[in-house]
Amino acid sequence: MKIAVVHSFYASGQPSGENVVVRDQVRALRTAGHDVELFAAHTDELARDPVYPLRAAARVASGRGHNPLARLRAYGPDIVHVHNLFPNFGRSWVREWRGPLVATLHNFRPLCAAATLYREGAVCTRCPDGERWAGMRHGCYRGSRVATFPLSWAGRHGAAADPLLARADRLIVLSALSSRTYVRAGVPHQRLALVPNFVPGPRHEEAPVHNGRWLVAARLTAEKGVLELLRQWPEDQLLDVAGDGELLAACKAAAPSSVRFLGHLDRDDLRSRMPSWRGLVFPSRWYEGMPTVYIEGLAAGLPVIAFEGSAVAEVVRDNGTGFVAQWDEPLDRLLAEADATFPELRAHCRHVYANHFTEGAWTTRIGRAYEEAARVTNRRTAAAAETAADEATDS
Repeated sequence: MKIAVVHSFYASGQPSGENVVVRDQVRALRTAGHDVELFAAHTDELARDPVYPLRAAARVASGRGHNPLARLRAYGPDIVHVHNLFPNFGRSWVREWRGPLVATLHNFRPLCAAATLYREGAVCTRCPDGERWAGMRHGCYRGSRVATFPLSWAGRHGAAADPLLARADRLIVLSALSSRTYVRAGVPHQRLALVPNFVPGPRHEEAPVHNGRWLVAARLTAEKGVLELLRQWPEDQLLDVAGDGELLAACKAAAPSSVRFLGHLDRDDLRSRMPSWRGLVFPSRWYEGMPTVYIEGLAAGLPVIAFEGSAVAEVVRDNGTGFVAQWDEPLDRLLAEADATFPELRAHCRHVYANHFTEGAWTTRIGRAYEEAARVTNRRTAAAAETAADEATDS
């Protein structure tokens, strides 16, 4: 199968799990024997243009501008798989593509200027619920009304009017929570396909030497909940925080002396060290998609404490891979219970990874989604031909 993957890469100065996922998926499809071409736009390169911010804003607001259509037609793929178009590709070109088209919804950008459905310490769904300009009023993109305006203008008619959501033959969601959120926003559930992310298998299987510490691995930003976690972290529990971000100083000020800050760890370093921690604490306060750190934890045999409200909390509960905590629950008691239970869960976590989140599992699922998209296109083409024939007969 010839597969065209379209992705606008985020700037390297802002570490992006989405960029990593796209590269992993391209490699996985090629390993599975497919002919895959990556049609990419790189913010790092485009941002060298002094008028790049204006060009990007106009492109986002209008949906028009840079697009891969000519190159796609020259390549002639069996399927086009769109990941991210923001902010370096236009969106209107998808209406002109007649072949099968699949899009992965990594976040909530079509519904929310910030892409997180999170504002001022809580989940916020005001824009998809009908207050189309709420994001503009609050400056939800980068804390700026000016920066938010192009996104609010583009989304002023709701999810149903988004060109990509309207055109894609299959929309890939990463979690059941994401699926429910898009359905509530008006996307027909029949067009959604649940295909969680995967991570490559662990390189080493040797027994870990436990360091007696818990792990948080996350960007230090408001929606990730790390600051709230540190404000109530027990003094007698050892914790490592792997990550960096705008709240680093606040996190350090709030943390008890039992917390150690490791800074940003590259992916290979983090994964190689994961088996040595007692468990992964996932305090995210926004819905999330399907963060790879959770899957990497499972692959390392690392049970998880997730806080209620995120997609990870739901899969932890469904998969039995740890505990789901409430924010008003005493952490010391929960950690003591986890300490007694988690050693027995390590093998189960690896088992869940092996059955649900491997490269092979993802390749099988995405292959089904591609086949479904192709069937939709074939039906659409047949219906159009029948309509044309009827019109010709009538005339």
